[in-house]
Amino acid sequence: MSFFHAGPAPKGAGPRSGGLRDGLILTPGMKVGLFGGSFNPAHDGHAHVAETAMRRLGLDRVVWLVSPQNPLKDARHSAPLSERMASAREHARGPSMIISDFETRTGVAWTVDTLRLLVARHPGVHFVWLMGSDNLASFHRWRGWTDIMRLMPVAVIARPGSLLDSRTAPAAARFATFRVPAEQAGLLPTLSAPAWTYLTAPLNPLSSTAIRTGTGRRAAS
Repeated sequence: MSFFHAGPAPKGAGPRSGGLRDGLILTPGMKVGLFGGSFNPAHDGHAHVAETAMRRLGLDRVVWLVSPQNPLKDARHSAPLSERMASAREHARGPSMIISDFETRTGVAWTVDTLRLLVARHPGVHFVWLMGSDNLASFHRWRGWTDIMRLMPVAVIARPGSLLDSRTAPAAARFATFRVPAEQAGLLPTLSAPAWTYLTAPLNPLSSTAIRTGTGRRAAS
């Protein structure tokens, strides 16, 4: 998912047609988590976030939104989209985990616009934005981050090394009065935004950087 900007859409083009995935049908009343990232590569830490959210929030689906390219990272170190999609599929366990190249299909450049488009296309679906606590620490730098908070509920899942930073994050402070206690997280998908929760679970320390540098358990050969 493009935290700030996914790269330019074709000149003169607006959002193109395209669904989350061919054959995927989302019906009103479904609870769907949206989990964005470059997944370069995907790893068990990503699966931890998705699976924790699925279990604690009672979600019907978690959609992994694989971004074309994260502009905050060196493109020279980014694998092709097809490889990152395959990596996400490897770690997204079970039929309720959906891998999508929605941003590439539609040409939408900003996260907030991606989420607006999904809400418009799927009325009645209860979307929840999912992110690891490492992203909450910098969430206030995202374009339209307050709009995201007011567009759909947000679930933050604890990640190693970011617990203190994320709990004192500007976004957490700004929306402190809208925080839902973790023990009530199952209510989050049907609450009106702004509403967010912070979930802890046994932490998986893997990161994409550790995998690429060979220091992670699942380092690519």
